[in-house]
Amino acid sequence: MPKQLYRKPALSFAEQISHLESNGMEFLDKEQALKQLSSISYYRLSGYWYPFRVRNDLGHVTNSLELGADFPSVIILYEFDRKLREFVLDAIERVEVAVRTQLTYHIGHQYGAFGHTDANNFHPHFNHQKWLRKLEEETQRSSDDFIRHYKAKYEGFPSLPIWMLTEVMSLGALSFGYNGLLNNQKQGIEDKRAVSQHFNLHHKKLGDWLHTLTYVRNICAHHSRLWNRELAIRPDKNKEPEWRPPLTPRNDRIFYILLMLRHLLRATGNGSEWANSVNELLAPIAEKKRWRAAMGLPENWQEHPIWK
Repeated sequence: MPKQLYRKPALSFAEQISHLESNGMEFLDKEQALKQLSSISYYRLSGYWYPFRVRNDLGHVTNSLELGADFPSVIILYEFDRKLREFVLDAIERVEVAVRTQLTYHIGHQYGAFGHTDANNFHPHFNHQKWLRKLEEETQRSSDDFIRHYKAKYEGFPSLPIWMLTEVMSLGALSFGYNGLLNNQKQGIEDKRAVSQHFNLHHKKLGDWLHTLTYVRNICAHHSRLWNRELAIRPDKNKEPEWRPPLTPRNDRIFYILLMLRHLLRATGNGSEWANSVNELLAPIAEKKRWRAAMGLPENWQEHPIWK
């Protein structure tokens, strides 16, 4: 299909409502809708009325909305997604801090305060220099008092002791660094396992999950739609029975991520409280089969052996 020029004009908030009405959207309170559209952009909200759009006989999505589609339902989905991102970010933060702690403890005791700066302590195919450059950039950007104090008192800045460095290390850098750790059982070097065993995971699985969670965290940090997103970066499918269909049918939907976080949070000791809060949030939305499918939720999701 040949490309065309974009000619859609900017619409006033009132015109946006009229345009949506012409496509079949129902408004119960237009004054309230005007306030919401002036606070949450039309284009941003369009991702939440997209599921209500009608497909034609060829299966193509049209601009027409299904009968009964109303603006309050769109706002409910938007607010649900916003709160879901908050819970996911909260869990990822706890997991990230726990992984930092385990990485710091092991490297510090195994290789010393600056063991992370020695490429010999990492896998030979690991791009150690790229990782160090990333860490130096993150250190230079930090405005924390302990960074300024170290810079003023000690030589070698921006190199920091591992226990300081992990406090300014991004999740992406943490994930990258973990995957560079040595793990050779025959040689008696199992650095990855020393970290992953805290989470009752195989070391390869933890690396895979950290990579996926970095992507999910970026979605949340940029306030992007999460609840029904098809994940571009997804974890490898697990072989254990509780991770396989029909209990967990898809690894590209949010429920799979929630299960990962539920497992990881068990190591932090506060996973049950978090899961209960998520249950309260999910329950009203999960009453509809179409929304369960959009999130990858099985019908009896609260009884899932990993989630319980």
